Amino acid sequence: MDTRQPPPAQSARASLDSLVRDSKVPGIQYLVVTADKTVYEYAGGWADIAGRRPMTPETTMMAYSMSKTITAAAVLQLVEAQRIGLDDPIDRYLDSHPYGPGITVRDLISHTSGIPNPIPLRWVHPVERHNAFNEGSALAAVLGEHGRLKSAPGTRYAYSNIGYWLLGRVVERASGEAFTDYVAGHVLRPLEMRPQELGYSMPDAGVHARGYLEKYSWMNLFKGLLVDRELVGGYEDRWLQIRAHYLNGPAFGGLIGTARGFGRFLQDQLRPHSKLFSDATRARFYETQRTTTDTPVAMTLGWHIGALDDTVFFYKEGGGGGFHCLMRVYPALGIATVVMTNATGFNVRGFLDRTDPWFWTTQTGHAQ
Repeated sequence: MDTRQPPPAQSARASLDSLVRDSKVPGIQYLVVTADKTVYEYAGGWADIAGRRPMTPETTMMAYSMSKTITAAAVLQLVEAQRIGLDDPIDRYLDSHPYGPGITVRDLISHTSGIPNPIPLRWVHPVERHNAFNEGSALAAVLGEHGRLKSAPGTRYAYSNIGYWLLGRVVERASGEAFTDYVAGHVLRPLEMRPQELGYSMPDAGVHARGYLEKYSWMNLFKGLLVDRELVGGYEDRWLQIRAHYLNGPAFGGLIGTARGFGRFLQDQLRPHSKLFSDATRARFYETQRTTTDTPVAMTLGWHIGALDDTVFFYKEGGGGGFHCLMRVYPALGIATVVMTNATGFNVRGFLDRTDPWFWTTQTGHAQ
């Protein structure tokens, strides 16, 4: 009996094809990179089910909270330029906020600020209203409704979208530029990123995927409480369409792009020397953070920390109305991966847990 295992690419292809064939996900992109090459790339399924428009490597999707790691990179650039101090109080960069003194920039990045994290699914607006949208007013309304800390700054880890929304304002004050302009010019452009690969503007509708919610899911059952009704479209096969929208806060979740776009960022994290900041700053990017009582948290200055079969990785997940995605860096293996889908409930963690190990033998060295 032949007990040989199929090559990694063959195994991944079969798994991904079955996900699409069995309607586990409308469309999906998956990418594996090293510092200098693409090890594996897949794009399959539908970007638009009703229109029978296929998912391609150029199809853009909402990245949601994967945006936070890019926001953190922007902050660390400004720290390196001595325009932001990690342990500066945020009051130095914000005209006002309701949370009182004691919160530092480091607290915001590491999710130890104590700022609350109400469900942010309604912090969006339709594409048609984007040009007239006022981010300042939207943030002020959220701060007014959720102005009490959940814990003292620095004392414990607690995820907060509001915290990263405020980080965008810190970047603006320190750089003198609009947040999206700063990231485009100082983070994306140095990586030779095309706007169609990663940015804060939605491209032509023919390039952007439709987002979907599983018809038979708890979120669909309670969508009236979670999602603005004007964003809910019609059913397409076993999927409910979520109409195109922007997030109200670019810094906490506004990036739109492709797995290839995030792959360029991940490759920069694997190179001997980053194009974005010095070796010392990149090392700081991956340092485990601690509370005021010196208790470590599973968070760096921009990444969450995980492990698979005793292999440590750094990751950021993003999900919301119609999309779900996840990227990982495996420093000891010299590889990084990203999966992006147009299905709210797709289990991206389980997918990478199953699929990434097939490519671990492609290791070419160490990151950093």
